[in-house]
Amino acid sequence: MIATQQIDTPHAATWHAAARSHVGLVRPVNEDRVFNCAAAGLWAIVDGMGGHAGGDIAAQTVVDTLRDLVARVPQPTLDDVRLAADAANHAIGRRNRATGVQTGATMVLALLDGARIHLAWAGDSRAYRLTGGHAEQLTRDHSVVQDLIDAGLLTKEAALRHPHANVVLRALGVADTVAIETRTVTLMAGERLLLCSDGLSRSLNEQAVPRDMGIAQLADTLLAQALVRDGSDNVSLVIVEQPEPRAVR
Repeated sequence: MIATQQIDTPHAATWHAAARSHVGLVRPVNEDRVFNCAAAGLWAIVDGMGGHAGGDIAAQTVVDTLRDLVARVPQPTLDDVRLAADAANHAIGRRNRATGVQTGATMVLALLDGARIHLAWAGDSRAYRLTGGHAEQLTRDHSVVQDLIDAGLLTKEAALRHPHANVVLRALGVADTVAIETRTVTLMAGERLLLCSDGLSRSLNEQAVPRDMGIAQLADTLLAQALVRDGSDNVSLVIVEQPEPRAVR
């Protein structure tokens, strides 16, 4: 079953987004959550960890915290987002202590700030710049295999088959504090931003992203490709774009 959300509502003129989330072909529960709020210029992918212990609840806690944030602050700042992440981290931690189980959630988030986009993330959910049929990774995974890659001990291809490929080093809910990494980028005309869970990134061909299609069709295409190439995990994504301005006569 595909849970689909599409937004074609302008933010500060012409920002649009299309979101998709799918349980995949193996797992019984979708632990991914998508936050898709063009009105606030805020989008996020949250990937819950914990399986039957409640990874989906951990991910929903993060999304609920973001929803509460934009209800209170219609145009949040990056500091607001950091505080919301801290609040979600504490909320998941409290539930873990109360239930005696360990759950958590990775997150990647994009926040519009004029012409700039602030990225904030923890774990291995990713952001990419889509341009010219290529995907440029904008975030660095907080994971065991990424540290091995950075140390020159592992290739990206071998990392996919590594026994610790799914072990992340940062996530919301697993410690008293979480270090949210941030980066600020600008999209040029024709470029798009992709946020996704690892269910998509592990099968994404970064050198052959479909071109010449709208974001809704592209979202459907990337989801379908992920299910054909792998499908062993939940798959979620958001594509954000600012269409070129129309000529004024």
